[in-house]
Amino acid sequence: MPLISRRGKDAYTSPIRHLGPYAEEAKRNGKKVYHLNIGNPDIQTPAAALAKVREAATVEKIVPYSPSKGFTSYRKKLVGYYKRFGADLSYEDIIVTNGASEGILFSMFSCLDAGDEVIIPEPFYAIYNAFSYVSGVKLVAITSYIETGYALPDPSEFERYITPRTKALFICNPNNPTGCVYSEKELRQLGDIVKKHDLFLFVDEVYREFSYEEDFFSVLKLKDIQDHVVVIDSISKRFSACGARVGALVSKNRGILESVNKYAEFRLSPPHFGQILAEATLDVDASYIENVKEEYIRRRDYLIDRLDKMEDVICKKPKGAFYFLAKLPIDNSVKFCKWLLTDFDFKGKTVMLAPASGFYATPGLGTQEVRLAYVLKIEDLKIAMDCLEVAIKSYPGRMPIQQNEDSQQAFAY
Repeated sequence: MPLISRRGKDAYTSPIRHLGPYAEEAKRNGKKVYHLNIGNPDIQTPAAALAKVREAATVEKIVPYSPSKGFTSYRKKLVGYYKRFGADLSYEDIIVTNGASEGILFSMFSCLDAGDEVIIPEPFYAIYNAFSYVSGVKLVAITSYIETGYALPDPSEFERYITPRTKALFICNPNNPTGCVYSEKELRQLGDIVKKHDLFLFVDEVYREFSYEEDFFSVLKLKDIQDHVVVIDSISKRFSACGARVGALVSKNRGILESVNKYAEFRLSPPHFGQILAEATLDVDASYIENVKEEYIRRRDYLIDRLDKMEDVICKKPKGAFYFLAKLPIDNSVKFCKWLLTDFDFKGKTVMLAPASGFYATPGLGTQEVRLAYVLKIEDLKIAMDCLEVAIKSYPGRMPIQQNEDSQQAFAY
């Protein structure tokens, strides 16, 4: 039998999905599983946007390719959307992608060569690890800590890690998985670094609508570094449309866009009906997002309140997105999350979490941390927290919380 490639063998597994077979087995055995492991919201997709898709499916006789860059009409509408966040764009600055994931991959392929380095604060969205590996790029992680609320490391820390192979800085704002929101001051400081060292700045802004304590500041407003910036976007989260698979890559750098378009042409086109949905969401009344944001705040506050009352659990209230990390008195987060599905239930129910070790590049970190996504209604979150509280007390691998030795020296500002 022929052997698979080393690249295939060594590819990263998803901390969000790789325990999925255990969840399915638990369901087959009659357990009710509450999914807090994945950002798949239960909030309704805008009805008017779904109606546009149904209308198109009735009228259209075939499902054709779209232009590789995406529908021109959608890209032009996106210009108006980004203008709400202070960005002065042309539709030619936007390429529609198959979700944010493809935008990340295209960014790495277009801006970085194999062996180049990208500096990124950890913990970070796990897919960055996977795509950097596929691209032959080295992620250089700067650790942030739960004890400081995962604050962005000081600019001097970023500069300390820059080498001749460094080509980019990469952040997610608002952050998945920590829920941090980075300020205008912090983004301007990163802008100074990329100008000084002639680097790219990749920013995943998928959660821009969900900044709860302060106004969101888009890096697209930093006019003095426009040629350095690549923004990744998606409709998945703000419009509860994860399966539409429509994202965007935004940049003023013509060289990047020309390169990205080559890859876009190779993969032919983004989803036809997904773009119809995406374009229609831009006509949705602003009250939709306002109501969704208020609902996520309620869910966040409920979860934080419950976890704060649990013995030996550490968590910090997130300021954005709909995730946060919690530190639990457990020996190993992967083992614990699997045990929740295979060996535990409370009144026939259990909860699925994402082990946080998969959100770090540094070996050994995140072993006592889990990511929670507050994407279920509060009635479900109540049951999920009841399960988790009982599970922590009864888990056979329970052990004291380990303090991060370097957290006392971590920069927070």
